[in-house]
This record gives sequence, C-alpha cells and structure tokens, in this order.
Amino acid sequence: MVVKPAGPLTGAVSARGAKNAVLKQIAACLLASGTHRLRNVPDISDVAVMSRLLEALGCSVRRAAPSELLIEVPASADLVPLAPAHLFEAMRASIVVLGPMLARCGQMHMALPGGDDFGGRPINFHTEGLGAMGATFANERGAIHARVESGRLRATRFTLEYPSHTATDNLLMAAVLAEGRTVIDNAAREPEVEDLGRQLVAMGARIEGLGTSRLTIDGVVELHAADHEVIPDRVVAATYLAAGLITGGAVRVSDARPDHMEMLLRKLTAMGAHVDLAGPGVAVEGPARVRACDVATLPYPGVATDYKPLITTVLSVASGVSVVSENLFVGRFRYVDELVRLGADITTEGHHALIRGVDHLEGTSVRGTDIRAAAALVLAGLVAEGETRVAGLDHLERGYEDLVGRLASLGASIERAS
Repeated sequence: MVVKPAGPLTGAVSARGAKNAVLKQIAACLLASGTHRLRNVPDISDVAVMSRLLEALGCSVRRAAPSELLIEVPASADLVPLAPAHLFEAMRASIVVLGPMLARCGQMHMALPGGDDFGGRPINFHTEGLGAMGATFANERGAIHARVESGRLRATRFTLEYPSHTATDNLLMAAVLAEGRTVIDNAAREPEVEDLGRQLVAMGARIEGLGTSRLTIDGVVELHAADHEVIPDRVVAATYLAAGLITGGAVRVSDARPDHMEMLLRKLTAMGAHVDLAGPGVAVEGPARVRACDVATLPYPGVATDYKPLITTVLSVASGVSVVSENLFVGRFRYVDELVRLGADITTEGHHALIRGVDHLEGTSVRGTDIRAAAALVLAGLVAEGETRVAGLDHLERGYEDLVGRLASLGASIERAS
C-alpha cells in the first residue's frame, strides 16, 4: 500500500460489523440445525476463512447479500468433527468451534489455532473450562483431540483466571446445551461477548448476566436457528477516528457505538480531540497537533489492546512525552521498530513504551506484522513526509473491509501497489 500525506481528512465512513463478534457468531450457528441469517457481516478474509471452516464441518455458507450470510447447519449426526489443519492455523478465533462442536457432537479433532504474531496466547483457559464440563483432551503433534465421554456436557461453576474474551465465548457456547446450570465467573465483558449472548438468546438459550463478569446459563436440550445483526466494529471505528485526529481533520464514523468506546474517547479528548456524540455515530475533530497522554491497556471497559498501536502512532507526533503500557500481550510492541524507521522517537522496556513526540515522520518502506500494527503504519503514512509503502496487506484484509477506499473517500492519498 502506498500512502502520501494529503492534509486533514474529512467526511463520514462506516465501520461495518465487528470482526471479533461475527467470527464467534458464525461458530455459534453450529449449535442448532436450520438456516441462520447474520446481517452486517464485513467482507474480510477472516470471515471467508471461518465460512470455509464451517463448510468443512458439514455446513453450507453463502452470502445472500453483500453484508449478509446465510448459514445452513445440518443435524448433529451429519456434522463432521474434523477439518483441514490450515483452516485452524489461519486465525486464532478458530478455537471457538471447539465449544459448539463438543456441545453438539461430543467430539472435535482440530489443529492448534494460529493468528497474529504478537506473542503466545495459550488455550488452557478453554480446555480447563471445557474439561470442568466433562470434556477430555489429548494433544499430539500440534493437534487437539477432544471428546465428551458421557455424551453431553455437564454444568459447572468455573472462574476464569483472566477475563479472556475468546475463552468466555467458547465456554458460553458450550454451556447453552450443557445439562444443568453453569456459572462463569470473571467472564469477559466486551460488547462482542454480550452480542454473542444476544444471538444465543435469540436461538433459545437461557442466559443471565450479559455485560457483567458473571454469566449464568441454564442449559437447554435444543436450540433453533435465528436471525441476528452484528454490532459495529469498535476497533475499525477507532482507526478512522484516529485518522481524523492524527491529520488534524474531522471524521465521523456513522455507525460507531460511543457506549462501546467510552475509555478510548476519554483518551482522545485528553489528546486534544473534540469528540461529538450528538450522532449519528461518533465524530472526532483533531487539533493542529495532539497533546501527549499516558495510556495503559486493560480488559474491557479499559483501553483495548487492539487500540494501542493506533494510539501509539498518534502519540508519536504529539507535543510532549507519553507512556503507553501493555498489560495484556507481552509481544505487542513489535510494530514500534517500524514506527522508528519512519522517524518516531520511541523506546520500549518490558511492557512500557516511552514516546517522545516528533515534529514530523519521514516516509519509507515498512511492514505490518498483525492487523492493527499494519493499520497503525497506514495512519503514520497519512502524515509522514514523502511516500510510505506498507507491506503486510494480508493482515489488513483480515480485519478491514476496503480500508483503501474508505480512507480515500475521506481525502487520503492512498492506493494499492502491484
């Protein structure tokens, strides 16, 4: 991708459906036979991979419209508890078929999940929780062999050591068909988890406590197919708001949910942004130069780790010195070296980054190593003098639908290079 500075970005864009919601919601369809309809589905490569994964498990998936998926799920006896390894290795979210398949079929054989390269994320929270529900696991040669010997998962009370978003999703989906009442304590509170819960309730699940750290699930014998609209992607929304902020422009994300982004919007205000919540969505107007601000990532409702590369990039051209702390994933400062290549003054030690704002960045060739890092380097290119060439577009396409077209509609000078 080739990016050149083009002055302040202005205008309105949409974020579309949330990647971190829709991937789990596609997997949730495995819990009930029939035809499921998901609306506001983004056209991103991770959705395509998850769709192929469900097809390998015996389902039919097709786009009925540009933003709509129809997923036909067969009877449990016709589901296939095995799929090609490369589909699991393509993304971390593939682990979330484990809970639904154990609940529906009593077994699953899968390769260990892959995904973005910013440090290990073990799956022990998933296996320990599902193990407490009666599943047994064998791990050999990078594959998981899981089985429910009793035929049906049983209810349990399980406290997550850490409020893992994906582990909460997996245990929640498994529990809706388990026998008895399951309680998940220290559950993740992200809007995407709550949205998954709403989909499950529409399918006939009995869940209390959505949006809180304690989920209570009364298992049912059977669920039914349902229609569901995916919530907007708060990280994609944050990317476009950050683009307006870093260029000193005025950008509105028309479908952004301010109630999902409260802590981030507070930090953008601290950087000097004028935040407009009058609607539709959220708008940000940037100052001539942003102010320094200290930021630390925390589980929701704190500042999400996915926001951090975007924030770090904006602060790299701020007035003053900022400290950004990463409290969730130890390897998630790997993009900093690329920002330094662009002229940023950033030093890291442990889980802290010290950012001394510079007057300007200088365009050069850089590479994104994960979805948000690649997006952050595109943001840097919007204000870097000269030309910035960002490689690693396969990462961007996993989480952003037509990033080039949307930024160009705001006035950015950006294009794909052959």
